[in-house]
Amino acid sequence: MSSFVQYITDPELVVMVLAAVAAFATVASLVMPLLSGDRLGARMKYVSTERARLRAERLATMAEDQRQAKLRREPKSFMKQVVEQLNLRKALETEGTRERLKMAGFRGQAPVVAFLFFRAVLPIFGFAVVFLYLFFVNDFGLAPIVRLVLSIGGAYLGFYFPNIFISNLIQRRQKSIRGVFPDALDLLLICVQAGMSVEAALNKVAGEIGGRSIELAEEFSLTTAELSYLPQRRQAYENLGKRTGLSAVRAVGTSLIQAERYGTAVGQSLRVLAKESREMRMAEAEKKAAALPPKLTVPMIVFFLPVLFIVILGPTAIQLIQGN
Repeated sequence: MSSFVQYITDPELVVMVLAAVAAFATVASLVMPLLSGDRLGARMKYVSTERARLRAERLATMAEDQRQAKLRREPKSFMKQVVEQLNLRKALETEGTRERLKMAGFRGQAPVVAFLFFRAVLPIFGFAVVFLYLFFVNDFGLAPIVRLVLSIGGAYLGFYFPNIFISNLIQRRQKSIRGVFPDALDLLLICVQAGMSVEAALNKVAGEIGGRSIELAEEFSLTTAELSYLPQRRQAYENLGKRTGLSAVRAVGTSLIQAERYGTAVGQSLRVLAKESREMRMAEAEKKAAALPPKLTVPMIVFFLPVLFIVILGPTAIQLIQGN
């Protein structure tokens, strides 16, 4: 045992291990950006596809009979068959569900069908997994009624798991948009004051801001596409606010609507909103900084203080042991 301890504490071995770790970290930091791919290009390609789909849907509304015939010719997937046979759209689908999926970045009918499918399947799966484990693998000494209640709890968790998943995606997406939105407003203000139209300004800002927030660039690109074909421009601005779910974005959409309706200056409104967005971002950062000391209390007690006591009392303890 002592020889093993001496071996692993050998300075040459420690230096070799640290050098190997440093070399691996260096190679990984150089190679990982090359393997990650162009996420912005992929998302912009998706936006262009979504733009074509939106235009196709707009044209399809003008010929309802042709649209229905097209839908009848579409092949039905397994999820779609389950949703239609169980009539889950009538039972579970609401306008709020579709809006939440859009806020999470999912558009079209396929995400809605998948969401309804998993809400119907996961409760059964959760109940079956917990039931089989508690009754046939390990009962943990629990009574049968308790195990049955836990199985029902697994079904309950499976039913709400899709909502939890979508909520996490919405929060992550809103965080990305909220952090970059003040800078995007500044760029939008510069473009508008330079004489560009709102569509051109949104398209330009989408290309510039995509490196920091793909989500915001995607939303601006979709708004540009909607402005080009929707009969009412205000609907495109309202859709932007609904898709993001952020009050700051809704305020910008309202300002653009009022500017087009009443002929007010767009630049002044954007300047005020950009200032307010920066102040809100700064206030949020200050709030997080103020909450940091209480969060550090437990790590300091658990990790820092024992080490401090060892450093202070260690030499004294060694002297006492050697004295004895």
